[in-house]
Amino acid sequence: MENPLPRAYQSYLEGAEPAFLDTVRPVMQESVAEGEYGVLVRFLGTGVQALVSETVPFGEVRELHHE
Repeated sequence: MENPLPRAYQSYLEGAEPAFLDTVRPVMQESVAEGEYGVLVRFLGTGVQALVSETVPFGEVRELHHE
């Protein structure tokens, strides 16, 4: 059985486009499975990258925008 996502993760995903969900949700699931760090979402021009980051506390999402 899959662990539920923290409320902050669920709220972050609300109303998101399917492609965005496909990028971010698996990383959030990885974060929950590991239980140590949160998720950093990087906006790179027209693309998006998500990663579990030791700079983000578990259960939180932070965004970084690159031009």
